[in-house]
Amino acid sequence: MKQLPRLYCIVDSAFFRTTAELVDFAGQLVAGGCALLQYRNKLGNAQVMLEQARELRRLSRAGASASQMRLIMNDRADLSLAAEFDGVHVGQEDLSPESVRKIIGPERWLGVSTHNPEQLSEADLTTADYLAIGPVFATSSKERPDPVIGLEGVRRARQLTRKPLVAIGGITRVNAASVVEAGADSVAVISDLLREPRKSAEEFFRILR
Repeated sequence: MKQLPRLYCIVDSAFFRTTAELVDFAGQLVAGGCALLQYRNKLGNAQVMLEQARELRRLSRAGASASQMRLIMNDRADLSLAAEFDGVHVGQEDLSPESVRKIIGPERWLGVSTHNPEQLSEADLTTADYLAIGPVFATSSKERPDPVIGLEGVRRARQLTRKPLVAIGGITRVNAASVVEAGADSVAVISDLLREPRKSAEEFFRILR
């Protein structure tokens, strides 16, 4: 059973104009204590994604906490291997978890996004190391978000799996504690880390002790 930190940081390339900006942002998150970071790029071509991923890998290996730092690639199992990431996270419309597992092997982490009890129960039967559930609250990070599940959706998800549970969608420093109280092991955050990322990450960890 994998042990997830309370804060699951997502670095979405859509918010940055250059690779340098993206890497600087990630560096501030790491300085703020982030030990689990997902790289997400829904628009870039494979070459750009691999360049940015390799820069993030270099960043993670340069820090004092490099041995604890884990990098997760969103969607692309092939690029996860090429960039020497620690795992892959897939959604409902990506490769199946078992197909991804065949590509990445048994050691790398595999996460699966789910949006309702049926999807979560199905994902629970796979070799996924952790499951994500959401959106918990309204979110602006997706063009066509799934229906909001609320805290009750997190509680229901907790009843359906013993695997580590990551809650995502509209989570901020204001509501994060209530999400963990509802049963999430970790909260995935994008927007509420964008301003003053180091300070924001530190505040999340203080809230989620």
